[in-house]
Amino acid sequence: MAVVNPVHVAVGVITRGDCVLVSRRADHQHQGGLWEFPGGKVEAHEDVRTALARELKEELNVTVESAEPMLEVVHDYGDKAVRLDIWHVATHTGEIRANEGQPWQWVDAEQLQTLEFPAANEPIVAATVALLVG
Repeated sequence: MAVVNPVHVAVGVITRGDCVLVSRRADHQHQGGLWEFPGGKVEAHEDVRTALARELKEELNVTVESAEPMLEVVHDYGDKAVRLDIWHVATHTGEIRANEGQPWQWVDAEQLQTLEFPAANEPIVAATVALLVG
């Protein structure tokens, strides 16, 4: 049975030169152990840009300087549906650290395509590869 109300998630594609920042989901989370682009749930009182800035600060100590909408993905996993609002974060400040203990790394377009992501992230990977290779 399909889930009717998708969880709204703000996602940051954080780039630095020809690389993008990815992190690994904790094993106990939905789609645990897979790689992802950082971000989190949009709260009822927030717009997406505010949620993106809050989540990236909480998770990675990243302060968003500039971000532009990239794409939106709606995906139903069967047990959970998500609406991913993806933003390209081209400029940011703050020394990146895993505030929630998640492993993270900078990867280039070639490396990005070798990592295992949740199904909902496939269009993000494709768009990010296109962005990185110009």
